[in-house]
Amino acid sequence: MLPDQTILRIPGPTPIPPSVQQAMSQPMIGHRNQETKDLLQTIKPNLKPVFGTEQDVLILAGSGTAGLEAAVVNTVQPGDEVLIIVTGAFGDRFAQICSEYQITSHRYDVAWGEAVSPEAIKAYLAKHPEIKAVFATYCETSTGVLNPIPELAKVIHQQTDVLFIVDGVSCVGGVQTKMDTWGIDILVTGSQKAMMLPPGLTFAAVSERAWHVINKNERPSFYLDFKRYHDQSANNSTPFTPALSLLFGLKQALAMMEEEGLDHVYKRHQTMKDMARAAFRALNIPLLTTDEAASPTVTAVKPDDFDPEALRKVLKDDFGLSIAGGQKHLKGNIFRIGHMGYCSPADLLQTITIIEIALHKVGKMVELGKGTKAAQETLLKGGN
Repeated sequence: MLPDQTILRIPGPTPIPPSVQQAMSQPMIGHRNQETKDLLQTIKPNLKPVFGTEQDVLILAGSGTAGLEAAVVNTVQPGDEVLIIVTGAFGDRFAQICSEYQITSHRYDVAWGEAVSPEAIKAYLAKHPEIKAVFATYCETSTGVLNPIPELAKVIHQQTDVLFIVDGVSCVGGVQTKMDTWGIDILVTGSQKAMMLPPGLTFAAVSERAWHVINKNERPSFYLDFKRYHDQSANNSTPFTPALSLLFGLKQALAMMEEEGLDHVYKRHQTMKDMARAAFRALNIPLLTTDEAASPTVTAVKPDDFDPEALRKVLKDDFGLSIAGGQKHLKGNIFRIGHMGYCSPADLLQTITIIEIALHKVGKMVELGKGTKAAQETLLKGGN
């Protein structure tokens, strides 16, 4: 590898487009000046299609977890009962946040690597009519699972008036998202995944039904108070100092997505998912999830005859290529490849080819080029 050469293929942070990096290097401006109001006025309408909403998308300076915590603290109070669907480490994070705020939580745990069944959630809610909100993860980063959010929203709202609150941190901007049509009440994402920015921003879109609940919520909150952000958004401002450099970058990232077209963005991510899965199948290396449950933004691989950590070390030391390992009980058992945001099929072909060489270096004798060929054939069939 060359000095300073890095290839980032983890499920966040993700690579930053050069034009976005350039935009973020603009001179600083006053955060209460007209220039900032103009910047936010430009950004606001361009965020809405990414979320699939007509609501203003709130922008907070903070990580994705700040958005998840804000979703909890603004909607439920101590003693309220909620259902948390846990399909991996980040579903569990919702549970941890609720625990910190003394929320009475019902956990619905799903085996890691599997998507939740909407019918199972429908049955659970029928038995627990006291539940006021359901928390779910759209893409479970730790496993590469994409949960069936449209179907979940449908069964939740068929029989209850509970809020449906979704963590979309590792997929919004990379997969089709129709918050209003589907019936999501709060949708949260972060800047450092499919949105093609560094860490430091969290976004939250809030439905009219959720605002009705939030406006009656008596829990005190300061920095994470959605009402403050909503009120200031109407004036093209923020209640607290915004992350201006990231906003410069956000404007450019949204322009790139608009130029490509969201439908093509989603197709590109789907193609990369199919390429990655075809490659590892060709190499006879097991995948953690089924095709139906797999996310277009991250692929989880569960080898049975070599050490994933040894592979990651060779990739990093010899090629400057970073992929992710497993979390919690999957640590040391899987590896994960991020293919979202500023990532193309060409980038994925490079990654697969390098992995094939690294497999030989860890003693896994695969036929060189076999995985790459499978990915190439998938790309040709996909038409990208």
